[in-house]
Amino acid sequence: MDVYDLVVIGSGPAGRRAAVQAAKLGKSVLVVEGRKRVGGVSVHTGTIPSKTLRETVLNLTGWRERGFYGRSYRVKKDIGGSDLDHRIDKTLEHEVDVLEHQFQRNGVRTLEGFARFTDPHTLLVTAPDESELRVRGERILIAVGTAPFRPDNIPFDDDIVLDSDVLIEAPRVPRSLVVIGAGVIGIEYATIFSALDVAVTLIEPRETFLDFIDREIIEEFIHQLRDRGMTIRLGAKVTNVAKDESGAVVTTLEDGRAIRSEMMLFAAGRVGATHTLGLEHCGLAVDNRGRLKVDPKTFQTEVPHIYAAGDVIGFPSLASTSMEQGRIAACHAFDLPMPPAPAYFPYGIYAVPEISTVGMSEQDVKAKKIPYECGIARFRETSRGHIMGLDSGLMKMIFSLKTRRLLGVHIIGEGATELIHIGQAVLNLKGTIDYFIENTFNYPTLAEAYKIAALDAWNRMPREG
Repeated sequence: MDVYDLVVIGSGPAGRRAAVQAAKLGKSVLVVEGRKRVGGVSVHTGTIPSKTLRETVLNLTGWRERGFYGRSYRVKKDIGGSDLDHRIDKTLEHEVDVLEHQFQRNGVRTLEGFARFTDPHTLLVTAPDESELRVRGERILIAVGTAPFRPDNIPFDDDIVLDSDVLIEAPRVPRSLVVIGAGVIGIEYATIFSALDVAVTLIEPRETFLDFIDREIIEEFIHQLRDRGMTIRLGAKVTNVAKDESGAVVTTLEDGRAIRSEMMLFAAGRVGATHTLGLEHCGLAVDNRGRLKVDPKTFQTEVPHIYAAGDVIGFPSLASTSMEQGRIAACHAFDLPMPPAPAYFPYGIYAVPEISTVGMSEQDVKAKKIPYECGIARFRETSRGHIMGLDSGLMKMIFSLKTRRLLGVHIIGEGATELIHIGQAVLNLKGTIDYFIENTFNYPTLAEAYKIAALDAWNRMPREG
């Protein structure tokens, strides 16, 4: 039996970052991956392909230029599945090559197969040819990610009734699409297909969605989606999904309405890919969505030498945070002291338009009874916004009245996920409104919105003395 200092199950963002970190500490590392090539859900069906699809759609539709040339403007008139697939395949090939080279360069061994515990330290890995190999890990990291939740009452056929993994593996452009579930994945795909001028209906059983995002940003988001013709049904519970005689999907809601569409995407949740791990043999149990519970500071499970990181432990389920979780787990496993984690990290939602946020929302600030002031900058107020033809998009900044410190930044619009990092840096360095007022930003840039929003807040803040 081969023995390793660390065995990592899964090669997504959490797994690969943990493996490389441990290898850099001089430890022997094995990564077990069920797919033919490394990368996990993130590379093959999640983050990378979905964001590549988004970029492809924005480019081929001429979406970013429509502010100048009108809503009918398109770079390519007829866009089909092959147009979308080509760029995804090229991007994925590059990502996998980079990751394989990174493992080789750091001496990380990889093994294709499915791992399951036979005891707390031993894993039985079943290869594609059904051969089996036992490996021992002095420490083990579970980073298997998640799979789409597929309830029994949804007639999935992987043709016109799909989950998000199937959709991205062979994307095509329907005339109409129903998306069930207004979480991050549902929102991203609904808005990407809407940008393709597909008639999209978004259905969410709750009255609200993306509740961790500032409500003013969500209100702006909903306004933009409805303005371009997307139908949003909130507080709408689905009672039945069936195919009619013509082969279309009919989605029936609790209030009796029925929505007919050419395709339906079910994106209401994901489950931890833990059911084949044999966790009963190592003393671990999962919740009703197959997720593992960990110490949030060390990412240790209830079995001290077994760690878990990434989507398999639940919220926030972001590639960026998963990477950091994997690194922290590896450092803790091998007694490398870790500085305290930054208080705030950004969220990025790659919808059309993008949303990104860091720090407290206005709702959070109110709940904590912190006296505050907000500043708003609309991208159309910037020269760069004029140059780009932007007629939408805004930045919202929240400041403490008592300390003048930045409390939160919330952005919707072009480049939001890039712009947010300025706010992230100032927030974690405990900066104040004065930073934005006194410093110079490149001109013309969308980053000027920071100064505009700060001045907007400053104009309403009480003066000392």
